[in-house]
Order: sequence, then C-alpha cells, then structure tokens
Amino acid sequence: MKLICIGRNYAAHIDELENERPTEPVVFIKPDSAVLPKEQDFYIPGFSKEIHYEVEVLVKIRKVGKHISKEFAHKYYDEIGLGIDFTARDVQSQLKAKGLPWEKAKGFDGAAVIGKWISKNKYENLDKLGFSLLKNGEIVQKGDTGLMLWKIDELISYVSTYFMLKKGDILFTGTPAGVGKVATNDYLQGRIEGEEFFAIHIR
Repeated sequence: MKLICIGRNYAAHIDELENERPTEPVVFIKPDSAVLPKEQDFYIPGFSKEIHYEVEVLVKIRKVGKHISKEFAHKYYDEIGLGIDFTARDVQSQLKAKGLPWEKAKGFDGAAVIGKWISKNKYENLDKLGFSLLKNGEIVQKGDTGLMLWKIDELISYVSTYFMLKKGDILFTGTPAGVGKVATNDYLQGRIEGEEFFAIHIR
C-alpha cells in the first residue's frame, strides 16, 4: 500500500503559502509507516516546531491499473474518505530552500491520518463535496471538491501514468486554504457534508 499525495490542488491554498501555481499536478508519496494507527493520538515530533494540519478528501484504489484514461478512472475506486496530511512546515521550508525532496517533512511516522471509508455512491456528485476540519470545536479549514484544480478522475489518470496503482493504495487529493499549526492538547475533527470521519487528539 502506498499513499499518493497531491500538492497545490486548491488555488487559495497555493496563494496562502505563496507558491507558484502548477501547470500539472504536484505529486509526492508518503510511506505506509506514515499512517497514524487507528485510535492513536498524534504526538508532535521533536524535530519540528511547526506541524501543520492539512485536511484532504481521500480515495481508496480498488484494483490494479496503469495508464488509466479519465473516462474509466471511476471504475478504480468505490470508497471515499477524509484524512490529514500532517506537514513539518519548518522542515519543509528548509528543504525547499535548498531544492531538496520533502520526504522528511511529509513522510514521518504518524504524518497520515486516515478516517473511515464510505461508499462513493452515497454522494450524488463527488465533484461537489463539502468538507471541513475543526480544531477545538472551531472550523479552521473548509473546502469543496468543486474548487480542485484537478478533479479525482483526472488525478487518478495522471498519477497512473507514472505509478502503477494497486488495490489498497490511497490518494490524498490536496488541501484547501486554512492550514495551520497544531499544539499540544488540540482536538481535531474532520467532516464530509457534516458527517464526522475522524477525531484525534494532539499530544
């Protein structure tokens, strides 16, 4: 199982981090060891003083595929979820300044929160899904898949050009604006269309 992540897929998030708008999806991978075990709290790692939350809609791949065309991409997943791409922003900034890869900032242990999964058939239109992240009861991120620069089927097609997709792989589709720092004792809750998909404590 691999975690395939998309960066810079929401224009407002690109602007808030003052990044250049890409002409094609930005792709990076987290190792499977980055998955935060179910029911476990997230512990802020000692190597960073600026861990940011990034809530994202997730897609679970259901069968093997490569060079998947956009019109057939919907056949390769049947479940939707919600998660967090935790990012050591200070570490990432240092690496980016030197033109180095992001793995240490994105792939550390516990950096991928994966909530529950629900059949995609529950939703009338996956390209108009509202989702949010609450920190200590207050909404800090609010997104809509309609604002994605590249939609889910486009992402699956694009990614499968470079990586063979396998059953159980998870696609993180990008985060909207509103990312921010976590602190000890914070409580994070993720929702799609008002339904809770995960809840975690920060330690």
